[in-house]
Amino acid sequence: MKPDFSKSADGLIPAIIQDVTTNKVLMLGYMNEDAYNQTQSTGKVTFYSRSRNCIWVKGETSGNYLALDSILQDCDNDSLLVKGTPAGPICHTGADTCFNETNKSPLFLLQLEQVIAERKANPSEKSYTSSLLQKGINKIAQKVGEEAVELVIEAKDNNDDLFKNEAADLLFHYLILLQAKGFTLSDIDDVLRERHK
Repeated sequence: MKPDFSKSADGLIPAIIQDVTTNKVLMLGYMNEDAYNQTQSTGKVTFYSRSRNCIWVKGETSGNYLALDSILQDCDNDSLLVKGTPAGPICHTGADTCFNETNKSPLFLLQLEQVIAERKANPSEKSYTSSLLQKGINKIAQKVGEEAVELVIEAKDNNDDLFKNEAADLLFHYLILLQAKGFTLSDIDDVLRERHK
Protein backbone atom coordinates (compact mmCIF):
# COMPACT_ATOMS: atom_id res chain seq x y z
CA MET A 1 0.00 0.00 0.00
CA LYS A 2 1.08 3.53 -0.74
CA PRO A 3 0.86 6.38 1.75
CA ASP A 4 -2.32 8.45 1.57
CA PHE A 5 -1.10 11.84 0.39
CA SER A 6 -4.70 13.09 0.05
CA LYS A 7 -5.08 13.37 3.84
CA SER A 8 -3.10 16.61 3.76
CA ALA A 9 -4.37 19.72 1.95
CA ASP A 10 -0.90 20.33 0.46
CA GLY A 11 -0.30 16.65 -0.37
CA LEU A 12 2.67 16.44 2.03
CA ILE A 13 3.24 13.86 4.73
CA PRO A 14 5.98 13.84 7.40
CA ALA A 15 8.92 11.50 6.95
CA ILE A 16 10.99 10.65 10.02
CA ILE A 17 14.52 9.69 8.97
CA GLN A 18 16.38 7.05 11.00
CA ASP A 19 19.88 5.64 10.55
CA VAL A 20 19.43 1.95 9.74
CA THR A 21 22.59 0.99 11.66
CA THR A 22 22.55 3.22 14.74
CA ASN A 23 18.75 3.66 14.99
CA LYS A 24 19.30 7.38 15.70
CA VAL A 25 16.62 9.74 14.43
CA LEU A 26 18.45 11.96 11.96
CA MET A 27 15.85 14.47 10.81
CA LEU A 28 12.26 15.15 9.87
CA GLY A 29 11.32 16.03 6.30
CA TYR A 30 8.24 16.04 4.13
CA MET A 31 7.41 14.02 1.05
CA ASN A 32 4.77 14.43 -1.59
CA GLU A 33 3.92 11.57 -3.92
CA ASP A 34 6.62 12.56 -6.44
CA ALA A 35 9.33 12.68 -3.76
CA TYR A 36 8.16 9.32 -2.42
CA ASN A 37 8.24 7.72 -5.89
CA GLN A 38 11.65 9.22 -6.69
CA THR A 39 13.04 7.92 -3.39
CA GLN A 40 11.78 4.44 -4.25
CA SER A 41 13.13 4.47 -7.81
CA THR A 42 16.56 6.03 -7.18
CA GLY A 43 17.40 4.67 -3.72
CA LYS A 44 18.32 8.20 -2.62
CA VAL A 45 16.03 9.78 -0.03
CA THR A 46 14.19 12.68 -1.64
CA PHE A 47 11.96 15.30 -0.05
CA TYR A 48 9.65 18.13 -0.95
CA SER A 49 11.03 21.47 0.23
CA ARG A 50 8.25 23.59 1.74
CA SER A 51 10.41 26.72 1.64
CA ARG A 52 11.52 26.33 -2.00
CA ASN A 53 8.37 24.59 -3.23
CA CYS A 54 10.29 21.91 -5.10
CA ILE A 55 11.63 18.37 -4.93
CA TRP A 56 15.14 18.03 -3.49
CA VAL A 57 17.44 15.06 -3.06
CA LYS A 58 19.08 14.95 0.36
CA GLY A 59 22.79 15.60 -0.22
CA GLU A 60 22.52 17.07 -3.73
CA THR A 61 24.44 20.16 -2.55
CA SER A 62 26.64 18.76 0.25
CA GLY A 63 27.29 15.32 -1.22
CA ASN A 64 25.99 13.78 2.02
CA TYR A 65 23.38 11.64 0.35
CA LEU A 66 21.06 9.39 2.30
CA ALA A 67 20.89 5.88 0.82
CA LEU A 68 17.47 4.29 1.24
CA ASP A 69 17.14 1.04 3.14
CA SER A 70 13.40 0.85 3.77
CA ILE A 71 10.23 2.89 4.15
CA LEU A 72 7.58 2.01 6.72
CA GLN A 73 4.13 3.57 6.95
CA ASP A 74 2.29 4.33 10.16
CA CYS A 75 -1.08 2.74 10.98
CA ASP A 76 -3.02 5.63 9.36
CA ASN A 77 -0.90 5.67 6.16
CA ASP A 78 -0.17 9.37 6.61
CA SER A 79 3.40 9.44 7.93
CA LEU A 80 6.59 7.56 7.10
CA LEU A 81 9.58 6.09 8.87
CA VAL A 82 12.46 6.13 6.39
CA LYS A 83 15.51 4.07 7.31
CA GLY A 84 18.74 4.77 5.49
CA THR A 85 22.49 5.11 5.55
CA PRO A 86 23.89 8.66 5.57
CA ALA A 87 27.04 9.47 3.62
CA GLY A 88 27.98 12.15 6.14
CA PRO A 89 26.41 14.68 8.50
CA ILE A 90 22.68 15.11 7.88
CA CYS A 91 22.04 18.61 9.21
CA HIS A 92 22.79 21.72 7.14
CA THR A 93 24.73 23.00 10.19
CA GLY A 94 27.20 20.14 9.81
CA ALA A 95 25.85 18.20 12.80
CA ASP A 96 25.32 14.44 12.51
CA THR A 97 21.59 14.90 13.12
CA CYS A 98 19.15 17.80 13.02
CA PHE A 99 18.69 17.23 16.74
CA ASN A 100 22.41 17.84 17.37
CA GLU A 101 23.11 14.27 18.49
CA THR A 102 26.17 12.26 17.59
CA ASN A 103 25.16 9.52 15.18
CA LYS A 104 26.86 6.44 16.54
CA SER A 105 25.78 3.04 17.78
CA PRO A 106 25.46 2.56 21.50
CA LEU A 107 27.83 -0.38 21.06
CA PHE A 108 30.92 -0.10 18.86
CA LEU A 109 30.41 -3.79 18.00
CA LEU A 110 27.57 -2.81 15.66
CA GLN A 111 29.79 -0.31 13.85
CA LEU A 112 32.64 -2.83 13.71
CA GLU A 113 30.25 -5.39 12.23
CA GLN A 114 29.51 -2.92 9.42
CA VAL A 115 33.24 -2.39 8.80
CA ILE A 116 33.78 -6.15 8.57
CA ALA A 117 30.84 -6.48 6.16
CA GLU A 118 32.37 -3.72 4.03
CA ARG A 119 35.75 -5.50 4.00
CA LYS A 120 33.97 -8.67 2.88
CA ALA A 121 32.09 -6.87 0.09
CA ASN A 122 35.06 -4.74 -1.02
CA PRO A 123 38.31 -6.53 -0.13
CA SER A 124 41.46 -4.49 0.38
CA GLU A 125 45.01 -5.82 0.15
CA LYS A 126 45.98 -3.71 3.16
CA SER A 127 43.19 -5.05 5.37
CA TYR A 128 43.82 -7.84 7.87
CA THR A 129 40.09 -8.56 7.90
CA SER A 130 39.94 -8.92 4.11
CA SER A 131 42.97 -11.21 4.06
CA LEU A 132 41.51 -13.43 6.79
CA LEU A 133 38.16 -13.64 5.01
CA GLN A 134 39.94 -14.65 1.80
CA LYS A 135 41.72 -17.52 3.60
CA GLY A 136 38.37 -19.19 4.17
CA ILE A 137 36.25 -20.58 6.92
CA ASN A 138 38.79 -23.10 8.26
CA LYS A 139 41.42 -20.44 8.92
CA ILE A 140 38.86 -18.08 10.46
CA ALA A 141 37.48 -20.81 12.74
CA GLN A 142 41.03 -21.76 13.75
CA LYS A 143 41.74 -18.13 14.66
CA VAL A 144 38.58 -17.93 16.78
CA GLY A 145 39.70 -21.09 18.61
CA GLU A 146 43.17 -19.64 19.24
CA GLU A 147 41.71 -16.41 20.60
CA ALA A 148 39.30 -18.35 22.85
CA VAL A 149 42.20 -20.33 24.36
CA GLU A 150 44.20 -17.12 24.92
CA LEU A 151 41.20 -15.59 26.69
CA VAL A 152 40.85 -18.62 28.97
CA ILE A 153 44.54 -18.39 29.86
CA GLU A 154 44.26 -14.68 30.70
CA ALA A 155 41.09 -15.32 32.74
CA LYS A 156 43.19 -17.40 35.16
CA ASP A 157 45.62 -14.49 35.75
CA ASN A 158 45.00 -11.15 37.42
CA ASN A 159 45.97 -8.76 34.62
CA ASP A 160 42.71 -7.02 33.75
CA ASP A 161 44.17 -5.20 30.73
CA LEU A 162 45.46 -8.40 29.12
CA PHE A 163 42.13 -10.13 29.83
CA LYS A 164 40.15 -7.29 28.20
CA ASN A 165 42.46 -7.25 25.18
CA GLU A 166 42.08 -10.99 24.66
CA ALA A 167 38.30 -10.67 25.06
CA ALA A 168 38.34 -7.94 22.38
CA ASP A 169 40.42 -10.15 20.06
CA LEU A 170 37.95 -13.00 20.48
CA LEU A 171 34.93 -10.78 19.80
CA PHE A 172 36.60 -9.29 16.71
CA HIS A 173 37.39 -12.68 15.21
CA TYR A 174 33.96 -14.00 16.18
CA LEU A 175 32.39 -11.15 14.16
CA ILE A 176 34.54 -12.12 11.18
CA LEU A 177 33.40 -15.74 11.54
CA LEU A 178 29.76 -14.63 11.61
CA GLN A 179 30.26 -12.62 8.41
CA ALA A 180 32.03 -15.51 6.73
CA LYS A 181 29.04 -17.74 7.55
CA GLY A 182 26.58 -15.10 6.33
CA PHE A 183 25.20 -14.15 9.73
CA THR A 184 25.10 -11.02 11.89
CA LEU A 185 24.91 -10.27 15.60
CA SER A 186 21.20 -9.71 15.08
CA ASP A 187 20.79 -13.34 14.03
CA ILE A 188 22.48 -14.51 17.21
CA ASP A 189 20.48 -12.01 19.25
CA ASP A 190 17.31 -13.63 17.87
CA VAL A 191 18.47 -17.07 19.07
CA LEU A 192 19.24 -15.71 22.55
CA ARG A 193 15.87 -13.94 22.77
CA GLU A 194 14.09 -17.14 21.76
CA ARG A 195 15.98 -19.10 24.43
CA HIS A 196 15.05 -16.50 27.03
CA LYS A 197 11.34 -17.23 26.53
